[in-house]
Amino acid sequence: MAYKFFEDVSIADVEFEATGKTLKELFESSAHALTDVQIKDSRKLKPIERYYFEKEAENIEMLLFNFLSELVLVKDAEQLLFSKFNIEILPINGKWKVKCECFGEKIDPEKHELLVDVKAVTMHKFKIEETKNGWKARVVLDI
Repeated sequence: MAYKFFEDVSIADVEFEATGKTLKELFESSAHALTDVQIKDSRKLKPIERYYFEKEAENIEMLLFNFLSELVLVKDAEQLLFSKFNIEILPINGKWKVKCECFGEKIDPEKHELLVDVKAVTMHKFKIEETKNGWKARVVLDI
């Protein structure tokens, strides 16, 4: 019996780049990308359910990572996907905090055309950088 591992081969990941003029816009863009990779038309998600959460982190990259991971967790635990996000990002005592109020609805395969199921946000290639036009993030999702 023999086997071989291949480098740089992955059919179980989705990578996206999000941008925003502000950190708030960057987080919103990233949240919409996460939703849009999972459902064909996120405009069909009605703002019926409300979910609120807060996350803290040592730096802005980990804040975005924790933020997106919470959205994946809520999708898995509550079967909720969101189409609207009210986000506030605050620097607090050398750390960062995000407050997020999300609006959406429960996943309904009869109503929503599902694409892929995101299992996790990964640290692979994960980064945020400030650009001359605002902010940019690179995110890889495990599907």
